[in-house]
Amino acid sequence: MSDILQQLDALLEARKAESADSSYVASLYAKGLDKILKKVGEEAIETVMAAKDGNAEHLVYEITDLWFHTLVLLAHQNLSSADVLQELQRRFGLSGLVEKAQRSQN
Repeated sequence: MSDILQQLDALLEARKAESADSSYVASLYAKGLDKILKKVGEEAIETVMAAKDGNAEHLVYEITDLWFHTLVLLAHQNLSSADVLQELQRRFGLSGLVEKAQRSQN
């Protein structure tokens, strides 16, 4: 499954070199961080609304949009899905309560 994330990471990185009128992602990069953040926020709201509707297919669709736009955000910040996966790996098997307590100590 992480193969698709690696492919998306590569594609999103490549879009940085393209002109804004050549792709949707390139246009987001050209519009800057605030536009990307707005898209992430919009997709998060749409995800919440889809979950409230109780339609599994619609929820998966909206979560896909949310994940995609968060990947765009990561790439814009010179990060990738690998960074998130590494953090998930670090937290795996760690109690959420323990992890949260560790964050508050820092």
